[in-house]
Amino acid sequence: MESGDLSLKDRVQNALARAILGAALFLPYRMRVATVGLLNAYVVAPLAGWNRRIDNNLIYALPELDARARRKIARRVADNMGRSLIEIYSGAEFIARTKASTIDGPGLEALKAARAAARPIVLVTAHLGNYDAVRGKLSREGYPMAALYRPMKNTAFNAHYIKAISTIAQPVYPTDARGITSLVKHLKNGGVIGIVADVASTKAPLLKYFGKPAHTPLSAGEWALKYDAEIIPIFGIRDPDGFRFRIHVGSPLTGESAEEMMQAYNDAVEKIVRAHPDQWFWIHRRWKLAPWAKDLLSEGEQPPE
Repeated sequence: MESGDLSLKDRVQNALARAILGAALFLPYRMRVATVGLLNAYVVAPLAGWNRRIDNNLIYALPELDARARRKIARRVADNMGRSLIEIYSGAEFIARTKASTIDGPGLEALKAARAAARPIVLVTAHLGNYDAVRGKLSREGYPMAALYRPMKNTAFNAHYIKAISTIAQPVYPTDARGITSLVKHLKNGGVIGIVADVASTKAPLLKYFGKPAHTPLSAGEWALKYDAEIIPIFGIRDPDGFRFRIHVGSPLTGESAEEMMQAYNDAVEKIVRAHPDQWFWIHRRWKLAPWAKDLLSEGEQPPE
């Protein structure tokens, strides 16, 4: 779609987004991040119906939580999402904070060893904390990382969003055939790729996430097996102060099949989410199922819409 073909709705949405982001960028960094976080938590999320979706997902995955705990998590999730968006648009100021991030975890030595041996590396992360903090940190620590992004339907917004994420680290490729080919070529040549894999693709097989059936793409595991790449889960966890990050490197994923590897990935994500439930993007329809998959469940087991 060309810019002249944009619908009125797309034009209005992009204009509002540009106005809010542009105004926020005039604020000092810490005030900017906190303000957009609060705006998202107390204005955008309620109006968009996100709080209801977050609550439904929490009831489904963590039924032991009471209503008060779920409301608290919902506010913090929306706050984190707002912070993450304005951080991505903050360029050098955000990059400086990612560079200052600590990095730890049981998989750190394996990551270093794979890089020293020029072995291909597949890093699998999740919509938690600010996942772009991982790219910002590692790309400046000797791990030039190629990543995928999902193009937005609003092409006007997509144009400046791509520019923003490209500032953090390059290259970034769209999730189309040409982009995926470029990503795989980068991996085959001994490079590092990053994939946000906690998405529901109804064409993917069913694995388990929080003990519930969830479509889970196998691409990361398939590429790791095909190109003898080390596959490692990694997460950009937001510190309690709301501005700094800790990069946590999980143990390498193992298995004789892509299914086994990606189940291990789901388990790793679940462990991190249970430790930081207010940082995962519960707004996503992670348990969205294809019609045939829904038919396998009883009425009481059906996931939230």
